[in-house]
Amino acid sequence: MTRPNVVVLDYGSGNLRSAVRAVERAGAEVTLTSDRALAQDADGLVVPGVGAFAACMEGLRAIRGHEVIGRRLAGGRPVLGICVGMQILFERGVEHGVETEGCDEWPGVVERLQAPVVPHMGWNTVDVAAGSTLFRGIEQERFYFVHSYGVRDWTLQTNDRTRAPLVHWTTHGGDRFVAAVENGPLSATQFHPEKSGDAGAALLRNWVESL
Repeated sequence: MTRPNVVVLDYGSGNLRSAVRAVERAGAEVTLTSDRALAQDADGLVVPGVGAFAACMEGLRAIRGHEVIGRRLAGGRPVLGICVGMQILFERGVEHGVETEGCDEWPGVVERLQAPVVPHMGWNTVDVAAGSTLFRGIEQERFYFVHSYGVRDWTLQTNDRTRAPLVHWTTHGGDRFVAAVENGPLSATQFHPEKSGDAGAALLRNWVESL
């Protein structure tokens, strides 16, 4: 059985080495690159991300990574966003009063969490929607989060024309926000599967096996 080939997109953001190692352990051949052709043609593309939304978008646009993501999705080719790599898939981010356009694959705004203690840092459970591929067998597990911003309102309406995305939620300090999304070829997690021990390893394995 051949291992699927996965590109971890190098656009200057994210804990890239740990993402590469984790996806390799999940059963994929992994290349870390900013090369658009390789990213376009891989069986799977992982978009990591840490830090500020605006800085991530700037790095992504510099290598035209937003175009790669859009083209892959138009062709039904899998993409997995992690942490800020999930946030930039939304329409826009607001940080310190500054609005930045995202990739606009999903409507919605990334905004500061309304919790007494921010950042949200540490282990948390996820309210997993029924029928999940990503969370198969790990629905009750805890995952590692570290972020101050999130998507607190899911606004995409499909009106039954297409299969509705699976949206998974979590709460921190009484504030509810999106923890993960599965939407056809596009999947994303607000938490870091590569830092989430056995549960994160199982989630990445589920994703790699789906390729």
